[in-house]
Amino acid sequence: MASGENQAPQSTGSKIWHAIWAKIRWFFRRFQLIRWAILLVLLVILGFSSYFTYKAKTADVQNIKSSLQTKTEVLDGKNQVAGSLYSQKGTWVNLDKISPSVQNAVISTEDRSFYRNPGFDIKGILRSVLGLIIHRGQITGGGSTLTQQLAKNTLLTQKQSLMRKGQEIFLAVQITKCYPKNDILAMYLNNAYFGNGVWGVQDASQRYFGKNASELTTGEGATLAAMLRNPSFYNPVDHMDNAIARRNLVLQLEVEAGHLSQNDATAAKQTQLTLANTYQTQNVDKYPSYFDAVIDEAVKHGVSENDLLNKGYKVYTTLNQSYQQQMDATFARSWLFPNNASDGTLAQAASVAVDPKTGGVLAVEGSRGKHVYRGLNYATQLSGRSPGSTIKPLMVYTPALENGYHFDSELSDEKQPFGKNNYTPTNPTGIYQDRVPMYTALAQSLNVPPVWLLSKLGVQKGVNSLARFGITLKKSDQNLAAALGGVSTNITPLMLARAYSSFANGGQLPQTHFIRKIVDASGTVIYQSNTDAKSVMTANVAKEMTSMMIGTFNHGTAVNAKPAGYTVAGKTGSSEVPSSW
Repeated sequence: MASGENQAPQSTGSKIWHAIWAKIRWFFRRFQLIRWAILLVLLVILGFSSYFTYKAKTADVQNIKSSLQTKTEVLDGKNQVAGSLYSQKGTWVNLDKISPSVQNAVISTEDRSFYRNPGFDIKGILRSVLGLIIHRGQITGGGSTLTQQLAKNTLLTQKQSLMRKGQEIFLAVQITKCYPKNDILAMYLNNAYFGNGVWGVQDASQRYFGKNASELTTGEGATLAAMLRNPSFYNPVDHMDNAIARRNLVLQLEVEAGHLSQNDATAAKQTQLTLANTYQTQNVDKYPSYFDAVIDEAVKHGVSENDLLNKGYKVYTTLNQSYQQQMDATFARSWLFPNNASDGTLAQAASVAVDPKTGGVLAVEGSRGKHVYRGLNYATQLSGRSPGSTIKPLMVYTPALENGYHFDSELSDEKQPFGKNNYTPTNPTGIYQDRVPMYTALAQSLNVPPVWLLSKLGVQKGVNSLARFGITLKKSDQNLAAALGGVSTNITPLMLARAYSSFANGGQLPQTHFIRKIVDASGTVIYQSNTDAKSVMTANVAKEMTSMMIGTFNHGTAVNAKPAGYTVAGKTGSSEVPSSW
């Protein structure tokens, strides 16, 4: 009896579930939901396939090889070649100039089905899908053929995403349709990164072994192929043990792929790696701050970075190589600069030289220390540094001359409060006089006279004067403290150089620029700079301001910096280091 009573509820429950399942099956049959779901999935696949096919068909696939073979030339102000711009390019060599030892090693490790696949490998894709599942949706890379890697490196970003992976596959198919396999292999090897800033197998051969790519031995070829997995970890310069271990693994993979006999592999494993460096950069990093600024300016005016680096343009600049070399040499003298911070951080500096008549930038130094490609350039980019007293001629003394004052007008130098906030500036020396002539106040960089003068002129006249020079103050900076450079408005050395150019150019404010014009491979001018200047003051005011600023170097704050045999006009400036630093 007990057994029968226990079975009754289970039987009832079973009936209920059967009834529910019957209704679900009826619902699915009635509305054909499975078919609709299959159709929806197929439509999504068709949609993505159409999108990826369109992107692949419209991509610049046919020009990959030519773009890898060409470099954009940078010409100086005298139309002499100053260097080259290029992205991820080494010295191009055809496949017959690349040792089979490298070709076989790369194919054995990166893409064994290279000569048979249509640009992608089903097994590789399945491995990637399995990795996606194992790592819970995180894309870990791998599974890409050589052709897919070429597509990624030349036409796509390095960002890991399913969309990019899909584009990569379709682009690889398109590349396979456009190029023979040997061309694809040559493009890959000439575009691959081998660490230490070296792209391409020819330059890598010279960087690590001091020889051409055609001369590499079996072991050396395997070593270069080994580096492709992780150049920083497997390059023999920095990690010899890692490089040898990975080389030996590659040699064994070549045996498995049928490209190398076991005896040859064993012999190659027993050889020592002899390193030699005959690699030369071909002027690509000769003037890094200047070349970065050229790229920034081109991009600003609508020329894409990719086109600039890859389409063999000629960029005509305003560079003066002699000036640039002298500026480089000065920045290389560490004893000229303050000591490093306790953690080794360099004291930063920047410099820019501008032709006051044309506005062409002749030379620039963006920072000290190791160059970072298109990193922060303190000379040209907004970095939050105060202009200090260099703002005084622009905001105070120029409008003063325009409003009835003269170079020898007497200005108050008494320590005193100004305005509703009782703003009280102090002189750097702590010494105050009753009255001083304007030229002395400027040359000695006194602080009380310009604040007193701006209070008489009105802050708005100073603000308007700065705006004429191309510097617009924030509303919060429009006060008497601005006369001493006490502003949060970002003002760069290049902005100041442009403003000061107007004093040497008869009151005409030039358009500062690095590029004169850009010409494409067909000879068509695709960008021409605007060099029109505008009047910001009269020639007489410019002349009088210049004469006062000569005093800065003759008997003022820059007397120790005056170069022998030259007449120099200018203004010094300093600012307090923020407590947060």
